[in-house]
Amino acid sequence: MANRRALSWSAALRDLKDDRSRRQDVREERLKTNAGLRGAPALPLSAWRGRSGRRYVVGVHSAGGFDLDEMAEAVVIAVRRDDTGIAKMVSVATSKENPRDHLRRTWLDRVRCGGATEMHVHRLADTEAERMAIVEDLKVDTVEPAQV
Repeated sequence: MANRRALSWSAALRDLKDDRSRRQDVREERLKTNAGLRGAPALPLSAWRGRSGRRYVVGVHSAGGFDLDEMAEAVVIAVRRDDTGIAKMVSVATSKENPRDHLRRTWLDRVRCGGATEMHVHRLADTEAERMAIVEDLKVDTVEPAQV
């Protein structure tokens, strides 16, 4: 006598569809970097996983020394770390090719006041449309502007 399990195909297909339609949480996935082959210091890199499942590699900068020019043609994620080292996104934005300094300065001041200690910069998107799509993928449900 063989043990056979009856499979409900309709239930299995419904579960599969539900798995695909569920949005994943936006999260940081820290990268392990080593010193260069000739003794150069390791690059401070990290990665963020969007709701779509796509991964975006970012360079990590201190929020205190972050320059306004670093925001040009990039996706910038303002990050606050807790005591255990877990990153919490404060805000995510992109700027146009020639953004107004006032808007960038206002955004930087706001995220610094919100507790941001790091700025994660993603520069691998070529067009403004790609950068806006990344911001939408990474954005947590807030009323933050996508563009400054």
